[in-house]
Amino acid sequence: MRVLVMGGTRFNGLALVHELARHGHAVTILNRGVSEARIPFGVRRLVADRTDHAQLRAVLRDEEFDCVQDISAYTIDDIEPMIEVFRGRVRHYIFASSTVIYAPSDLLPIRVTHPVDLGPHQSEYGRNKLLCEQRLWQEHREHGFPASIAAFSMVFGPNNIIPEREQRMFSRLLQGRPVLIPGDGTMLGQVGHVDDEAKALRMMMGNPNTFGKRYNVTGKDYYSAEGYVDTFARVVGVTPEKAFIPAPVMDDIYADRIRLEGSTFRANIETRSAPQQGWQNQAIINSLLQRLAPNEHHWNRSVFFSIDELTRDTGWEPDYTFPAMVEQTYEWYRREGLDRTRSFDFGWEDALLARVRGE
Repeated sequence: MRVLVMGGTRFNGLALVHELARHGHAVTILNRGVSEARIPFGVRRLVADRTDHAQLRAVLRDEEFDCVQDISAYTIDDIEPMIEVFRGRVRHYIFASSTVIYAPSDLLPIRVTHPVDLGPHQSEYGRNKLLCEQRLWQEHREHGFPASIAAFSMVFGPNNIIPEREQRMFSRLLQGRPVLIPGDGTMLGQVGHVDDEAKALRMMMGNPNTFGKRYNVTGKDYYSAEGYVDTFARVVGVTPEKAFIPAPVMDDIYADRIRLEGSTFRANIETRSAPQQGWQNQAIINSLLQRLAPNEHHWNRSVFFSIDELTRDTGWEPDYTFPAMVEQTYEWYRREGLDRTRSFDFGWEDALLARVRGE
């Protein structure tokens, strides 16, 4: 199958390119030509800035593809020229969305039929993904545009462009630092491995059962917050020192009633645009231990998703258990020398730890 991957040189896109090439597909990537990556032999590269719509149309005008895997679209402005160029010219268009779109729920797992949230608690990122979905559904209804949506949930694995997730935990444990765990550590979470998610995108391609549908794409395991730490510690080969943050303190952090200073990490976060009040502390909460969209689900709500719909329609199942994800990612982390070269600012954690211990 002739496949265009939008992006293709970073994390999700790079894993997808390797997955498609392994299975004999003719792969073309399109990006700005800025990021270097180890792409498989034979993969074509088109150079264009997708925000320059005239340039994008010119580059794609005479190209023919069976499937477009759009991994790098974040706004309606990103997808409008794609719809225009490929309307009536492509057999399948797959858009990478996110599970942050869903409204919070105490009925778990969250399924694709669950309500979404376009309200004031939704992040700018989640709102834009939802608006893209709505535009694609409109095009599907009115013109039969063969769109499918894959909603990713906290993708995990080698080459993660968000080092504050698994790589920060590896560094924390290797340094023998105390690991701060929100509340009593019993809330449940879930991640999906980047290679499993690439496999899901490949298995969706060209399958008419998937047209006009959204699928949750994540792992098959759930873990508690404390179990997350214990799994990392076993893989790294250390006994973790755990420090549980009392629920009232977490509530104050979440509501932005506590503003612990002493960290360039917080200062760097605060230079970004803020979609809602207190979002900086929510980002910091997520750096303590991977949490999906604390702006939606609060710091202590269990959040996990059903993948049954995707399994039913495509036969896909994840290959990685959660411990296997951690082990494989840790091997990559050490092989790349990141255990020696990657550093993190733990100043905010030190300030919080001192507060928890009454120092």
